[in-house]
Amino acid sequence: MSAPKTQPAPETQRTAEVISLPPARAKGKKKKYDFAIGREHFLNRELSWLAFNRRVVEECDNPAHPLLERLRFLGISASNLDEFYMVRIAGLRGQCEAGVESLSQDGLTARQQLARVQRGARALMHLQQRHWLRLRRELRDNGICIVDTDEVQGEEREWLGKYFLRHVFPVLTPLAIDPAHPFPFIPNLGFALALPLRHKREHDVKHALLPIPGKMDGFIEIRPGAEEENGDVRRFISMENLIRLFIGNFFPDYRAEAAGAFRAVRDSD
Repeated sequence: MSAPKTQPAPETQRTAEVISLPPARAKGKKKKYDFAIGREHFLNRELSWLAFNRRVVEECDNPAHPLLERLRFLGISASNLDEFYMVRIAGLRGQCEAGVESLSQDGLTARQQLARVQRGARALMHLQQRHWLRLRRELRDNGICIVDTDEVQGEEREWLGKYFLRHVFPVLTPLAIDPAHPFPFIPNLGFALALPLRHKREHDVKHALLPIPGKMDGFIEIRPGAEEENGDVRRFISMENLIRLFIGNFFPDYRAEAAGAFRAVRDSD
């Protein structure tokens, strides 16, 4: 008579199931996790920089800063924007010209980034101009006047004429623009006046450029009798407006119909 078969205890069976292990993975292999991060989670680098510089401009409205310090923030934002065009904008233009179609981390082509950045940069420049006009009014209220050409009269004009002939006229060289003369080279961050000139007798129109050297002062303080006549008020005129006042010294037979100021910003490479 055969002995009855014994069944394993339930506890033993459960224990065997608990300690059973999955097949071992090969050494060095790590489990990969897919976090599914979409492009909408990334900020565009160029647009983010414009947003940062906008915050710099907004410091111009911060009453916690002294007035001249707020003006300094405006200058910092302008310098930052120059560098942005020399490096970032130039890089995007280079990609567009090379036909690069790869996408940035936020899913934009170089051409799409350039279009958006140009719109943002124009909005930033309009904001800078609004702050500059507001700061000019505040400066005037505090005894620092930035005057335009139509505000210069009498002794001030006479003093500025002497200053112009002594310090400005000798270092400026007008350049003609016509089919016989190729367009002159304007260096990076070069500042110049573009001039349409009409002959006083023959009435024909010519064009010229007047580059302004970078080492010249941007603003000139108008000094004659300022202390006696105006008390604590100090009056300044920009270099381009000083040149506009006496532009006839360069072209005695012509009348300047306008004098548009511009600056060239080039690729830093």
